[in-house]
Amino acid sequence: MAEASLRDDARVIGLVGIAHGVSHFFHLILAGLFPWIKAAFGLSYAELGLLMTVFFVVSGIGQALSGFIVDRVGARAVLFAGLALLGAAALVLAGAPNYALLLAGSMLAGCGNAVFHPADYTLLNQRVSKPRLAHAFSVHGVSGNLGWAAAPVFLAAVAALSNWRVALVAAALIPFGVLALLLLNRSVLRTVAAPARPAAREEDGSFAFLRLPQVWMCFGFFFLTAVALAGIQSFASTALVATYGISLAAATSAYTIYMLASAGGMVLGGFFAARASNHDRTIAFAFTLAAVLALLLAAGVVPGPLVVVLMGLIGLASGVAGPSRDLLIRSAAPRNATGRVFGVVYSGLDSGLALGPLLFGALMDASHPAWVFVGIALFQALAIATAVTVGTRRTASLQNA
Repeated sequence: MAEASLRDDARVIGLVGIAHGVSHFFHLILAGLFPWIKAAFGLSYAELGLLMTVFFVVSGIGQALSGFIVDRVGARAVLFAGLALLGAAALVLAGAPNYALLLAGSMLAGCGNAVFHPADYTLLNQRVSKPRLAHAFSVHGVSGNLGWAAAPVFLAAVAALSNWRVALVAAALIPFGVLALLLLNRSVLRTVAAPARPAAREEDGSFAFLRLPQVWMCFGFFFLTAVALAGIQSFASTALVATYGISLAAATSAYTIYMLASAGGMVLGGFFAARASNHDRTIAFAFTLAAVLALLLAAGVVPGPLVVVLMGLIGLASGVAGPSRDLLIRSAAPRNATGRVFGVVYSGLDSGLALGPLLFGALMDASHPAWVFVGIALFQALAIATAVTVGTRRTASLQNA
């Protein structure tokens, strides 16, 4: 690829980042409306939780499969389809007359969400010049965090002013609007599909990357970090209230600070990743710090006012690892298999987000709120081992080349 101008790179990064923010917004499109949906249909918490599990299970399976489609037909068309599916899912949910249609809408949203990581990373890898790639991954991560932060506020505000169905209709306008924006700028989002293979070699060629140990180590990394993230998203606020006796408002503020600090960490991590070659070391340092701080919270010895600060530092450290993580995965991807590799690897994210709430919910039900932070630290520590393994294998392969 010819060296792109700063303006061209910024345009691609911005468009892909906006689309990624929409996908993360839709992660919480139901969770943000649970109080209203629960009352409207008389649902249990288990039934509400199943809606989220269905979303992430479908997304995880679809993410692994959509990577193959991205490599075959190109990322642009797949990204457009994903946005259209998210908009359609919101309309299905808005008009759902019963729980079965809520499940169907959740499945459709999962299908739409499945395409973003394979499509986004293929676009960034093909359309952004290499010197700016770390910053591109940084912006991509920040946009996702902003989508997570915006969803509850937007949905709750509209639902409070009107009702939950109107909130979902309003949410549907977001992916359709972004789709229109991307269509207007489709020329800069053009990607090259992987060359067709002879029929006799198709199966072996398409799936050969699955034999690479580093691909599965990357999958494991995402799975483990997503389990930890699910614990923070689902129960950190409740666990802080139970462990430290702080108000729910203060605990919620601690979570908000975590998300904002994580976004800031991703910006900072982009500069680290752009200057470093041993990305596994950056990841190991960042997650070691995050795990130690989580254990400190678990000990219950932090003065109440400093809980918010500590949550922010955990978010900052976790965010710093983001761009290095994405560059590490890029180095593990064979040529012409970016979509497939990122699809399989990022399905670990959905798997962890589906499993995490069940594990940490069991800890809360057993009246062990402090153990939530022990579990978060444990999964972050295990993730370090997978990242170091990938980095070691990469260094060995370069030395043998």
